[in-house]
Amino acid sequence: MSSIVLDSLEKRYGDHLAISGIDIVVEAGTFTVLLGPSGCGKSTTLRMIAGLDTPTAGTVVIGGRDVTQLPPSQRRISMVFQSYALFPHLSVRENILFGLKVRREPARDHAARLQRVAQLLGLDALLDRKPSQLSGGQQQRVALGRAVISEAPVCLMDEPLSNLDAQLRHDMRREIRALQRQLGITMVYVTHDQTEAMSMADKVVLLNGGRIEQHDTPDALYARPASEFAARFIGTPPMNVLTLETLHGVPVLAGSHGPALRGAGAGAQKLGVRPEHMRLDITGRWRARVASVEYFGADSIVACDLGAAGIAAVRVPGASPCRAGEIVHLEWDAAHQHFFGASGRALPSSPSPLLEP
Repeated sequence: MSSIVLDSLEKRYGDHLAISGIDIVVEAGTFTVLLGPSGCGKSTTLRMIAGLDTPTAGTVVIGGRDVTQLPPSQRRISMVFQSYALFPHLSVRENILFGLKVRREPARDHAARLQRVAQLLGLDALLDRKPSQLSGGQQQRVALGRAVISEAPVCLMDEPLSNLDAQLRHDMRREIRALQRQLGITMVYVTHDQTEAMSMADKVVLLNGGRIEQHDTPDALYARPASEFAARFIGTPPMNVLTLETLHGVPVLAGSHGPALRGAGAGAQKLGVRPEHMRLDITGRWRARVASVEYFGADSIVACDLGAAGIAAVRVPGASPCRAGEIVHLEWDAAHQHFFGASGRALPSSPSPLLEP
């Protein structure tokens, strides 16, 4: 097993700064996900780990060895690409063994390693087929097999499930995570899909504009977002972020006349509350108009218009009786409040985050 250390990593393309000040430690044998929207720098970061791109500044250390200037072939890594990159004229067997043959590894070991990988990934019956004869999920398994058979201690994956349908993605998430645990390899996985990140990762590195927004465990990222961006990006639906204003020296929802929100740190301009922590309550202290209702079977999402403060989504179990245009009242517990300042960073709450009656 090998750890990965990125120290002050930076990447420029002419005058464009794509990556700035990336500092990450990926512990050996763990599963780390680089998460973020398109253009945030996650694939560029992965390519620098792989050696496909050279950093403008900073270092890449794998297994205690500085590999910043080394080519990919000398980094002891394997990689799975978004496109799978299978050779259409080669069989599954030949695709999986291709890397071993190119590296001139002993041919006497090929059969045993192929059998082990084929059994691990359920490819035993497919070894003589060509990629065109395989489903998307089977092609993905072949790409995984080609990476696993190398026995490299580090495996890099660049959005490997984006070409699959929803059910296959769900199944492959479980298989990839189980494979990583079984083999004990260090895995770095790139995705824009928060569901993949939250369900698979030991640690998530959330990127935004080429910088790290938050590096944390999935549960901490969800429960304690470090910024408004993290709060809005994580969660389905995302955290409600409502605008605040000051009334008679105390913070209230914008456009309202109270009640006051205690617990807000100095300079709080936004309030965050997750949809499952809000509730519709006839005695609730915040009046809103229902904008829409979305039914998902197990629950419904009721979008409530709070005027100048913004729209708040409320998760309710089952089918909601609410209808668009209806007036409702909202309530939530102060323990579930998050406050953000003008910079968008999270602010600490006061010791007694109570709602004033």
